[in-house]
Amino acid sequence: MKAPSLEDRSTLMTLKGVNKTFSGNIVALDEMSLSVREGDFISLLGPSGCGKSTALRLMAGLSRPTRGQISWTKEQRDGDLGVVFQEPTLMPWTTVANNVFLPFRLRGLSYDQVKDEVLQSLRLVGLERFQRAYPRELSGGMKMRVSIARAMVTQPRLILMDEPFAALDEISRFRLNDDLLALKEQIGCTVVFVTHSVFESVFLSDRIVVMAARPGRVVQELEVDAPYPRTDEFRTSTEYAGHCRMASDALHEAMGEPA
Repeated sequence: MKAPSLEDRSTLMTLKGVNKTFSGNIVALDEMSLSVREGDFISLLGPSGCGKSTALRLMAGLSRPTRGQISWTKEQRDGDLGVVFQEPTLMPWTTVANNVFLPFRLRGLSYDQVKDEVLQSLRLVGLERFQRAYPRELSGGMKMRVSIARAMVTQPRLILMDEPFAALDEISRFRLNDDLLALKEQIGCTVVFVTHSVFESVFLSDRIVVMAARPGRVVQELEVDAPYPRTDEFRTSTEYAGHCRMASDALHEAMGEPA
């Protein structure tokens, strides 16, 4: 199924002229502007230190821009935003189900009120049988699935993901890439995904936002117009290779290197 064209999607969030300066006059982002549309899968692609994670934290409301504006086009409601970090950040002292329950707990709801939603979220990531397990009993890939289930449990409109699969082996990473696209389709959310990987960005995204090294800013936006669902057949296609080459060239240009 081909996603609606970018032009037909309504805007969900905008960044306008965003600057983030840290102590010591370190400028992490400068004049960053971006429109995030309903249904997008956007990858922020760039070298280390270009401000990708900083941009994601600003979008999540975990930090404030020094200058510029970040705004939702519609009023943000409880549960509209899910965040997945580089590490699963699970609570080691409690069960998988209670880790997924956390967003509801923070809203003052009881487990019994939302038990069905918690189990459904675990079912979507294939971990319903592990609801009573503890994080120490899980593999790295399973821990990340729990983190994704926790981000999805409130059926958010927007999920922000900061290199969630970077520490995993290639087979686990491919499998979770496949699963993430299937999950996005099922809950109908928008995803902004930080990655260093050209190959991952092309496989997952319909838009790749290429960022230059510090100060971070958008230098190119690339559209990946391949239809979803994407499979191993797409990974081995000439179309995929062509998009990877285009993204690689854009990344080298952003870094000031020859392609």
